[in-house]
Parts: sequence; C-alpha cells; structure tokens
Amino acid sequence: MMRFLLFLLLGVSAAMATAQAPKLDLPKLEVSVNRVEQDGQHMYEVNAIGYVAAPLPKVWRILTGYERMSEFVPDMESCKVLSRNGNEVIIEQFGVARFLFMSRTIHLIVKAVEQPMSAIDISLISGDMKHYESRWELVPVPESGGTKIVYRGRLMPNFYVPGILGNKLVKSDIERMMSAVLARLDRKDAPKVEAIPQPQSGSN
Repeated sequence: MMRFLLFLLLGVSAAMATAQAPKLDLPKLEVSVNRVEQDGQHMYEVNAIGYVAAPLPKVWRILTGYERMSEFVPDMESCKVLSRNGNEVIIEQFGVARFLFMSRTIHLIVKAVEQPMSAIDISLISGDMKHYESRWELVPVPESGGTKIVYRGRLMPNFYVPGILGNKLVKSDIERMMSAVLARLDRKDAPKVEAIPQPQSGSN
C-alpha cells in the first residue's frame, strides 16, 4: 500500500527507483530434525522455515484448502474435511509412508484449529501414529511482499524406525513435503479467462 501511495505522489521516478532496488535475498528452506524423549518415549521434533514470494492471503487460501492438498503434497493420497465448527476443522487423510524398499498406508484423522492469516494448529485424533502435532505459522515479509512460513511438529510413528536412520528419513520426508508446498505457493496461477459470449441465432 505504501509503495502504491508513493507512486501516486512521486510519479514514474518512484516506480523506477523501486524497480532498481535490490531484491531481498532470503534462504528458501531450512529444516532440522531432532530425536527427543517425552514421557519416556522417543519422538521426532521437526522445525522448518521457508520463504515464498506469494502474499499472505494467497498462502492462507492454499494452506486451508485442505481437500486439494493431495494435488501437491508428496505421498498424500486423499484429504477430506469431515466437519467444520467455527475455526475447528476435522480432517481425514490417507497417505503412504515409504521406508527403503517398503511402504505402508497411513490413515489419520486430525483436528486443525485456525487462527486466520496467522497460524494453523494440527493435533491427532486417531490413526496410524502414536503421536502427531504440528503448527504452521505465517509471517508477512514487508521487504519482499512475500511470506515467511514456519512449520513445527512432533511425531512418533506407530511402526519401528531405526534410531540411526530415523533423523535422516524424517528430515528427507519433511524437506520433500515443504519443498512441494513452497513450490505450490509460489506457482503463478493461470488467470481466469472469461467465456466469450456466443451470438444467439434469432429468427427473422
């Protein structure tokens, strides 16, 4: 908004100065995974930070379009909204967990609590995980007009994952997931094309 007002006040010279200003160079994606102990059980603690050029409203619209997640999230086969009550959404997900040469189907029912244009908290209701919780935080980046995306989570599969390889496997999965999400957020959507009205044939 400020740039638009300055353009109106200062004219073309302001627009040229803006065009020549250096672009903000931000890291695209950073991911860390640690194996931690909680209540005597081992689980994986995930932290990821990514940046996209997409503005906050677009990021929010895509991340809360739960039923389209399977279109771009790797290994997610379906995602269905079961119910919505205010800012609480119950979601059913089917996916595939891959480990070396094996794979197994994962079924989860989770609750998403939305804080509009700010955060989404997800917690496990039932399914093929001993523990799962995550939080998406969205922060506008005024310098670029884009959005900083912070993902934090704690998860514990209900199947055996070797301790030595666990961190690498989980980190690889999170990097694939986050990279796919960031790519979708930054994708330029095709503009809507208005249908050209066809002339109606009338009788003379």
